[in-house]
Amino acid sequence: MTDEIDVVRDEDGVTFFGSNTAIERFLSANDLPSRQFDLPRLSQTLSGASGAANAAAQVAAGSGRWVKLTKESAKALDKFSAMKGSSAGVSRAIVTENGKIKNILEFTKVSSMLTSPAMLTGVAGIMAQLAMQQAMDEITDYLAKIDAKLDDVLRAQKDAAVADLIGVELIINDALRVRDRVGHVNAVTWSKVHGTEFTIARAQSYALLQLDALAEKLERTSKVGELADVTESAERTVHEWLAVLAQSFKLQEGVAILELDHVQLTAPGDLDHHRESLRDTRRSRRTAITQRTETLLGRIDAAARVGDVSVVMHPLDSRTVVRSTNAVAGQVMAFHGGMGIEGSRAELESKRWRAAFGDAAEDARDRIVEGGADGVEVARKLGGSALEQAGNAAEAVSARLGGWANKLRRRPDEEDGGDAR
Repeated sequence: MTDEIDVVRDEDGVTFFGSNTAIERFLSANDLPSRQFDLPRLSQTLSGASGAANAAAQVAAGSGRWVKLTKESAKALDKFSAMKGSSAGVSRAIVTENGKIKNILEFTKVSSMLTSPAMLTGVAGIMAQLAMQQAMDEITDYLAKIDAKLDDVLRAQKDAAVADLIGVELIINDALRVRDRVGHVNAVTWSKVHGTEFTIARAQSYALLQLDALAEKLERTSKVGELADVTESAERTVHEWLAVLAQSFKLQEGVAILELDHVQLTAPGDLDHHRESLRDTRRSRRTAITQRTETLLGRIDAAARVGDVSVVMHPLDSRTVVRSTNAVAGQVMAFHGGMGIEGSRAELESKRWRAAFGDAAEDARDRIVEGGADGVEVARKLGGSALEQAGNAAEAVSARLGGWANKLRRRPDEEDGGDAR
């Protein structure tokens, strides 16, 4: 038995058209999550397009699934692209079950039903919308996981640029519900939505500026005591600004989904160029957010190194710096995951190392208190520049040990509501 599946691919995802059984078998065999491709919407979109009605009817008679283009899904497709099919332009996918060939799928890059320019434009437009909807869902999951309580964050903001996001979300969600029920975005619905773009962009810019200001403050601060204050404050506020960033990007995706529908209805000839423009804008927006948050990660790493170096001379402040920078780095990387931003693996390893170093530093501090000047030798075994400075500062540490002993024995949670430092 051989089933033919048509494949359309862009930079964000892959769509499979064909037999529902064949598509589901392939997706299950490769453990690929997917979304339903809206074939009725495609038929409606192409109902007036010359030469595309018959092709739309053929596609609508089958099934369509969209898969986000990730390393895993690309690998699954590339694995089959090298296999020759039964005719030119066809590649085979062999699905096995318990080691036995269960079915053979033939992938055609573009079949006769997809050669119509109007057809491909319509498919590409819906694929772009599916990618945006996927991003919205992933951001929603991220906000739920971090328990951002976004409405509380927004209400607490005195600046209208951020607080107004609450009303904007209501408008966009209402418009998306109307779109799903009616099947398109009419002039009335669009008139309510298009005025929200400025509010969203202003809130996004404001959040980015807050993160920029924090990065600059971290860069200017070199004393470990002051750095402890800055990083502790960052631990409390960074996740809020990241949540605002994520929410603003999510709402921009919602506007873009509605915008494509509106263009399809009012100026179908412009749909392809408009989709490409939105794609470029989306890419630029994501790049800017990535660069700014990665800059913050760099400043956090630098602050952590200051904490590492100062572990012997300022053990409590250093402990605060390491703990807070680890927390902030974790917040940024969780944000990157929710936004689909890759490349934080190195920062994650650094974070884990710093967490281990913080535990070791705490242990070294206790040993210094208990063992006097001999404790400096324990700290030296931690390695790195902190240890070299520890060795060089041995005499100074010994001189101060008597005065520090009682203070160091008191854990931060034993303080009576005061500053642990």
